[in-house]
Amino acid sequence: MNIQLDFRSEIALTNQIVEQIQHQLASGLLKPGDQLPTVRALATELRINFNTVARAYRILDEVGIISTQQGRGTFILEQPPPAVNEHLRRESLQNLARRYLSEARRLGFDHPQSLLIFQEAAETWQATDSPSETE
Repeated sequence: MNIQLDFRSEIALTNQIVEQIQHQLASGLLKPGDQLPTVRALATELRINFNTVARAYRILDEVGIISTQQGRGTFILEQPPPAVNEHLRRESLQNLARRYLSEARRLGFDHPQSLLIFQEAAETWQATDSPSETE
């Protein structure tokens, strides 16, 4: 499982794990029925306390994204209804924006500078990814 933690981030490790699993589900990297690593295996891989991973899995279980079955493992549940899926996609994008702003602040950029750089990147992205070029 590809989860990258930022130990310098203002975002708690538990939340980073939740956000990244939600993002992977929303982007199609994780699909319903996929099995997640055990709590201990993921904690070992990430080199963090297993309680941190357990909390993240508990949050994901409470919102209906995963299900842990004793003796079988932890699995991504069936695709959520469209409204829930759209909420997950939007939440994933909001989390990316928060991480961007957090990292920009850590690098010493103020709010106006961060927005300007983001706007420039968005304009470049729009110019290179316009529908007329891909059709």
